[in-house]
Amino acid sequence: MKFVAFERNLQGTGASRRLRNAGKVPGIVYGAGEPRMIELDHNALYFALKKEAFHSSILEMELSGGVQKVLLRDFQMHPWKQQVLHIDFQRVDETTRLHKKVPLHFSGEENSVAVKTDKCLVSHVATEIEVECLATQLPEYIAVDLSGLTKGQSLHATDIKLPEGIKLVRHGSLNPVIVAANPPKTEEEAAPAEAAAAAPAKGGKGGKAAPAKAPAKDAKKK
Repeated sequence: MKFVAFERNLQGTGASRRLRNAGKVPGIVYGAGEPRMIELDHNALYFALKKEAFHSSILEMELSGGVQKVLLRDFQMHPWKQQVLHIDFQRVDETTRLHKKVPLHFSGEENSVAVKTDKCLVSHVATEIEVECLATQLPEYIAVDLSGLTKGQSLHATDIKLPEGIKLVRHGSLNPVIVAANPPKTEEEAAPAEAAAAAPAKGGKGGKAAPAKAPAKDAKKK
């Protein structure tokens, strides 16, 4: 994806506020050289941020007549307005090695034995994983084929087949579940829940409230 940025000379809170009022977004690009202050058109950036590829792939930034390869690193949104307040990019080249979260694209679950035969509910517990690779190898997404899922099976992060040159980033010994094929509830499991939902609330509409307990009489004094 390609986008256009412009050099920004003025810094500080006041300058950033004036930029935002003019429909611009202040930002910075760093790495592989001196950091440079930039500004971008707000509306174009806002709609670009809605695209998955803008977050997870190498971007081409036009700046001062040249083109630089960059990666989106961070952005800040207004607490309640649909407004981008600031954005950060990192320059990358063929030697840059990075850690980045990449989205997972699932397919084939409707053809799996778990769904087709055993009527399981497939839960997508995680929709992205963190990987390590060269910037030039960064995939836009990782495809996950679920057609082999069976009843009660859980697919963990280490079960994901990664493209060549891509390594999974693990934090300690954690191996989180990515997808789980949960079997349908049996009649015995479903009955208590249905009974609880059908029973009227105690003392509520459709039932009589328990009578109030009469106060005890005072004991006679001797």
